[in-house]
Amino acid sequence: MSDLLQNLMSFQGAFGYESRYDELSQVVRDEFDEADVSGFVGRTGSFEIKINEQLVFSKLETGGFPYKEDILNAVQDACDGKPLQKLTRSRAPCVIM
Repeated sequence: MSDLLQNLMSFQGAFGYESRYDELSQVVRDEFDEADVSGFVGRTGSFEIKINEQLVFSKLETGGFPYKEDILNAVQDACDGKPLQKLTRSRAPCVIM
């Protein structure tokens, strides 16, 4: 595994967001098969993504979940050695009433 893809991405999310983590981590692994992706339960309401230890997405800041293509673009930027930008676009969480 290349040094660039070791410890590449980590997710921190609240209990109940496991399916979101599973979906995004699989998308990243499908595109970057050597990527090291990890996740753990964090504080209530959070879903945060770090790439190479840099926070690139926070549900607490955006109010929603990230778009897959934005995450893939950010990972590609990291692999290309480009500076990472904070992702601000998000999908609203599903609300059932």
